[in-house]
Amino acid sequence: MIIYPAIDLKQGKCVRLLQGDMDKTTVYSENPVEVAQRWEALGAKFLHLVDLDGAFSGDNPNLDIIKDIVQSVDIPVQVGGGIRDLDRIKLMLEDIGVARVIVGTAAVEVPGMVKAAVDTYRSRIAVGLDAKDGKVATRGWVKNSRLDVLALARDMEDMGVSTVIYTDIAKDGMLTGPNLETTKALVENTGMDIIASGGVSRLEDISRLKAIGVSGVIVGKALYTGKIDLREALRIQEG
Repeated sequence: MIIYPAIDLKQGKCVRLLQGDMDKTTVYSENPVEVAQRWEALGAKFLHLVDLDGAFSGDNPNLDIIKDIVQSVDIPVQVGGGIRDLDRIKLMLEDIGVARVIVGTAAVEVPGMVKAAVDTYRSRIAVGLDAKDGKVATRGWVKNSRLDVLALARDMEDMGVSTVIYTDIAKDGMLTGPNLETTKALVENTGMDIIASGGVSRLEDISRLKAIGVSGVIVGKALYTGKIDLREALRIQEG
């Protein structure tokens, strides 16, 4: 299992949102590069970046900062937010040097593109399944679909996707604990690596997620508020 410290980018700053609401933003750092270097120095093995502006607009206005982060650390970085076509995927993976890209909206709206990306880049393509009440949401979580999260996960697996990041929107930024039930269902009913995200607020949450077999846990707000010490979380990772 891998612990992924999350760095959410908005207008060039490191922020956290409450349940994905862009109007409920807390700025934690004006310098995301320094944040990335700090998590690496504390022992992180992988970083999770989200371009929040990109998730809403479909563009990637934080591209330069993403590039700076990738170049400033020696650990792999995965990036999501606004990655909805093959050109953007190629830019991230080949030009910038991102280890893995996360496709969210495109998985729902342009599944053929996801298939083409997986055929080319294999395990370097992950799909982000962001759900509320069991239904997948897209375009920065502002558009709800009628797609069941488990059904879409199975469709993605059939396309060759090997990694899914599952986020329960209702839990995100709330520090109320992850959605263990749905996460466990994804682990048990697919053969993919499931990375859990949303609501992780204490070390016990990480231990419980590890126990149900997730391949990774994304930790965001709890790191920035001090509720979770990264070094202690990494001990669970290694344990």
